[in-house]
This record gives sequence, C-alpha cells and structure tokens, in this order.
Amino acid sequence: MDLSIVAALYHSEPYLENFYRRVRAAAEAITADFEIILVNDGSPDRTLEIALSLFRQDERVRVIDLSRNFGQHRAMMTGLAHARGNLVFLIDSDLEEDPELLAQFRDRLKETGADVVYGVQTRRKGGLWERISGAIFYKLFIALSSAPIPRNLTTVRLMTRRYVQALVQHKDREIFLAGLWHITGFEQISFPVSKASKGSSSYTFRRKVTVAVNAMTSFSSAPLVFIFYLGVFILIVSWLAALYLVIQKLFFGTFLFGWPSLIVSIWMIGGLTIFSIGIIGIYLSKIFIETKDRPYTVIREIYQNESQGGPLDAQRIRRERSSIL
Repeated sequence: MDLSIVAALYHSEPYLENFYRRVRAAAEAITADFEIILVNDGSPDRTLEIALSLFRQDERVRVIDLSRNFGQHRAMMTGLAHARGNLVFLIDSDLEEDPELLAQFRDRLKETGADVVYGVQTRRKGGLWERISGAIFYKLFIALSSAPIPRNLTTVRLMTRRYVQALVQHKDREIFLAGLWHITGFEQISFPVSKASKGSSSYTFRRKVTVAVNAMTSFSSAPLVFIFYLGVFILIVSWLAALYLVIQKLFFGTFLFGWPSLIVSIWMIGGLTIFSIGIIGIYLSKIFIETKDRPYTVIREIYQNESQGGPLDAQRIRRERSSIL
C-alpha cells in the first residue's frame, strides 16, 4: 500500500465529513492505493456513527473504536501501529491543519530524501493567552528536557514506513508524542504551515497543564535533580547558620536562645530530609518508568474490509474484535 492517513477523532462530529472529503481528494491526487484510518477516542457525540457511515461508503476507510477516551496522543499511536502504507500521513481531523498539505509534504520528502516532513506554525494560532502559554511551555520544556523539540510544532506530518515502525516500538505508557517524534531520530525536515483556529478546543486549561507536566516528567529528570540540589542548598545554609551561632557564642559570648536555634534545627532536618528524598526519588523514578507495563489503549472494535478491490459488499465487511495493544 502506498499511503496511510491517520487521524484521531474526539468531538469531531462537525468536521468529520468535510475532513474525509478533503483528505480523500488530497490522497487521490497522489495515488489510488491508500487507506484512511480513523481512531475514535471515545467521543461522546455522533463521531463514531459518522465514521462508520464513511466506512460503509468507502472500502478504503478503516475505523478503530477505542473502549473509552484515552487521549489524543495514545489514539494517534494506536492508529500509527495499524498503518500499512509506505508513507503515513498523520493529521488532526478538526481541519485546523489543511489536508491539502499532503501533496506539498510528499514533494518535500522526495526532494530531500528525509524520513519525516513535519509542520511548524509560522505564527502561533489563538488569542494572547494561548500564544503566551504556548511560548512558556516550549521554553520550559527545552530548558529542562534532554529531548528538545521545535517550537510551535503541529500534528501534521508525513513519515516513511521505517520511521513509523521505529516510532511505534516505544512502549511509553505516559505518551508525549512530540518528544517521541524527536528521540526516534532519522532525518526530519520542518515545513512552515498556517494553522487555523476553530474557536474552541477540547484542551481545557487543566488538560493543558496535565500535558505539560507529563511532557516534562516523561523526558526530563531535572525536577528530581532540582529537589536534590535544593536539599543540598538548604543543608549548607543551615550549617553556615549553625556555625555563625557557635562563633558568636565562643568569641563574643552572645547566643540568642529561642527561635534562632529552633529555626536552624528545622532547616537542618528539613535539608537532610529533602536531600534524602531527592536521592530516593531519582531511583524511584527510574524504577517507575522501567516497570510500568499497562496498555496505553484498549480497542473495542476494528471495522475494516477484507478486500481492497471491487464494490463494497456486506459479506466482505469484517468487524474485528481486537485485544489490548
């Protein structure tokens, strides 16, 4: 198969049919041998119903229905794991990114011989708060992480099969896709894109904070190292304060009883406690990351056709129950 198109669906009811028409037209301009993989991430609206309607109309459409909402990044990884094309086009279904970018990305991939062409916003979309919060996130992530990512990265990207096969080998359970894209390696080329704003987003402030915390803790041990050095700093300050009080008593005969000695004791014990927790935390974090083995998605049903050729026949429609990825 020449091309796979993968999109995660969540609250996609208003956009899905238009998305399908545009992405199908973009794919047909390149090849007749393609598939469209729609991953329903437990959407509570009519998204699954519309996706199944498209599946019945077009044998090139495959629908993966997850058992509940697992999150956009996990849904995308599930779709990528089922992609069969020599090229894989990953894109959001909300039409903030133009499906017509497929042709431009394909041309760029052929020109450069790269394994990935990915979109980067020329100017970050949204209002003032969205732009500021996005800038803060990228600065913090790049400062703390050992896997720096391009600023204003978008979902849309075209990838070779060998890159996708390497990408889905990652078994992270707390998935931050932008980080995984980077650490997978291969030659990756950026492409400037303009991202539209649909006016509303399923990413609430709380969800954005959760994603940011997950991203930084998944790709950086800097917070734990910070706790360690904070403990060291407090310990040193407390010892210097204690030494000062001893010198005051020995050489100047003055010693302030009460709160100074109490504060020094608290600081010393607190510093030792944080110092110890920091060391234990570093080891626990490594054990925690290595031993987690929960599935990151559970698939309820896969709707796909047994054959790629000929008219759609009800006898050839297979509803396949799938186990955990």
